[in-house]
This record gives sequence, structure tokens and C-alpha cells, in this order.
Amino acid sequence: MTGTAFIAPDGGVRVEHVSKSFGPPDARVTVLDDVSLTIGMGEFVSVIGPSGCGKSTLLKVVAGLIEADSGTVTIGGEPVAAAARDKAIGLVPQAPALLPWRTVLDNVRLPLQVNRRANAGRALRDPSELLTSFGLGHAMRKYPGQLSGGMQQRAAIARAFVFDPAIMLMDEPFSALDEMNRDQQRLGLLDFWQSNRKAVMFVTHSVPEAIMLSDRIVVMSAHPGRIATVIDVDLPRPRAEADYATDAFRDLEAVVRGELHRVMEAAHA
Repeated sequence: MTGTAFIAPDGGVRVEHVSKSFGPPDARVTVLDDVSLTIGMGEFVSVIGPSGCGKSTLLKVVAGLIEADSGTVTIGGEPVAAAARDKAIGLVPQAPALLPWRTVLDNVRLPLQVNRRANAGRALRDPSELLTSFGLGHAMRKYPGQLSGGMQQRAAIARAFVFDPAIMLMDEPFSALDEMNRDQQRLGLLDFWQSNRKAVMFVTHSVPEAIMLSDRIVVMSAHPGRIATVIDVDLPRPRAEADYATDAFRDLEAVVRGELHRVMEAAHA
């Protein structure tokens, strides 16, 4: 089940030999070491690994939020800065970051109202339709404080889709939710993605979440952060809650947990 290298077409994400370290010159800590990764258009790739392995740092490099020390990242064949300028990147952080004084609908509208001139001619999604797609049609006029944590996160995901980006980057968007609510939200995301196939890089600590959502799972090792292995998720699509109980799902879960156990043992050796 361990996958071979996937060659992304020009429309996908290509990370080549990226390294990143932090700290003063005499005490630099390498967080990412020679990381190469590709995500094809329409492909859902999860990144999983022990705490401190550089998952979120890698996502931030791909998003253009921090600059790599070496290596390159291209999106659709363009540098990250150009892709960000073209609004080709959608980002969903761990916290929803909704403005409490704006309604849910106005929060999702916000990216369209900032720099209207730059938005001219772009392909834009209707905020009301997006919220309805995420099951929030009834909550559009409410304020974030009136919503549950899961509903707030769905609103944040809807906001990230408003520019109809080619690439979606998600940094543990459901990590603050309880397991029951988390499962509900991941299934809602899965339903939406299965009808709007974007390229997705999804950072998570949850093995079942990674399996349910992904086409491939990238397992990272820590100290420094490297790609240990890539596991193909060969479960048929579309997927639904019943897939959790299948033998194929349990077998794959054992494989992923085994790889995580291996990299964690190596980190403490």
C-alpha cells in the first residue's frame, strides 16, 4: 500500500527539495529537511506525523506564509507568490477566525469586498450558495457567537472556497472539536469535496480522518521533518460513514498506525 512518487501535472502542487530551519545562527533547528511532494488536481492528500514533524510548517511554506530556506514550490506551474496573487490558494487554519460583529454571510462575503478591483474578472462563488452547500443556509443571518464550533469551522471553509481556488490547504480544521462533531464535519467536507474536486493538502493528527478523506497519506518523521513514506488509500469513492466499519478500512488503519509507530520509535532511538 505504500505509494510511489506521484507526478503532478502543471495544475497541481509541486514541492521540490524544501528545507526550513528556525532560530539564531548558532542554534538553528531544522524543521523540514529536503521535502519533496506533489499533489495532482482533484487529489486529496493528507499529511500526518508526530508532533513537531513540520506538518504545519510545510503547509505554511506551500501557502506562501513563510519562505523556505532552500527548494521550490510551484502551484499550477507558477511560483507561490503568483498563485496567491491569482487567488488560486484557499487556506483554512485551525481556528475559524470569523469576525464576531459580522453575520455568517458577511464573513463569507468579506474576501469579495476586500480589494474589489483585484477581484474583477475572477471566477467567484456565490456566498449564499456555498453556505447552503455546507448546511448553513439557515444560519446565514446569525453571528459567529450563535453557532457551534463545528458550524463556525464550516463557515470558515465556505469562506475559503469563495474564490473557487484550485488548491485548498487545511491545517487541522477540526482539531478543536469533540470526536462526534469532528466526524460529522469531516463527512460534510467529504460530501462537498466529492462534488467539487479540488487539490487538497490536509494536515491532521487523526488516522481515521486521513483515511476517510484522502487519496494518499503522507507520513512524516520528525527531528528533522522528512517524508517517511506515502500510503495509497485504495478505498473506492464516494465514501460514507459505513466505510469506517469495513475490513479494508481497518486494514489500512493498521498500516498507517504501524508507520506512525515506526517513525516515532526512530525519533526516540
